[in-house]
Amino acid sequence: MPTKTTTPVAVLGAGTMGRGIVQVFAQAGYPVRVFDAFPKAVDDAVKFIGKMLDKAVEKGKATAADAAETKSRIQPAPRLADLSGAKLIIEAATEKLDVKIDLLKQAQTALADDGILASNTSSISITQLAAATARPDRFIGMHFFNPVPLMKLVEVVRGLQTSGETAERTIACARDVGKTPVSCNDHPGFVSNRVLMPMINEAVFALMEGVAEARAIDDIMKLGCNHPMGPLELADLIGLDVCLMILEVLHRDLGEDRYRPCPLLRKMVHAGRMGRKSGQGFYKYE
Repeated sequence: MPTKTTTPVAVLGAGTMGRGIVQVFAQAGYPVRVFDAFPKAVDDAVKFIGKMLDKAVEKGKATAADAAETKSRIQPAPRLADLSGAKLIIEAATEKLDVKIDLLKQAQTALADDGILASNTSSISITQLAAATARPDRFIGMHFFNPVPLMKLVEVVRGLQTSGETAERTIACARDVGKTPVSCNDHPGFVSNRVLMPMINEAVFALMEGVAEARAIDDIMKLGCNHPMGPLELADLIGLDVCLMILEVLHRDLGEDRYRPCPLLRKMVHAGRMGRKSGQGFYKYE
């Protein structure tokens, strides 16, 4: 890709993942435009990023000048047309196929001729998303992890028609923003969630069946398996609604009962207990 200062990046979606991606690219020197169907979400994301940068200054992890420069690189985009000329567009919308396809179809018209269209999806087929666009060879998965500014991994997912050049440029870009890209091929859940979600789901079954309390389940996995965070704590961090959607995709696309979402997980989502973002999941939060 060209130099950072001449490479406009656009992010579609200003939720937890979207705002994290915006911050990472802006801190790495890229001008970033951010769009969301709900303008208030963009305003909230810009304010949130500003607070995170100010905290970094207070803790001595960044200078006031660096924080100010990062903030100046972030530009709200009220309309998709305002993304025109972007060299890289990363979709980070809700994990629903129809929503993503509709957004990608609209956004591709703003992409530069040599630009790359990427999705941050954690489970939906990259090949299927790419097929809805005009240039499937320039479509790829860039699966960041929450919290984006702290987590090093980017799961780079190649669809059936993704070109080698697109993959190479995406890997280079991920490295350029300080991440560690690891490649895999398109498959429901890719690697991370195909392995992770059954573990989280089984932990929810263990809780539902009274095998142990939530804290005990998490402590056993942390102390016995050397996990930095227990599966129920992690589910709260990811968002129980997101976990449910991923499991539903795995269950539908792979057709195996081991991916069937636990009834307790579904019940908690229906009750609005989404985890950290709602203030309550398997644990309560301030």
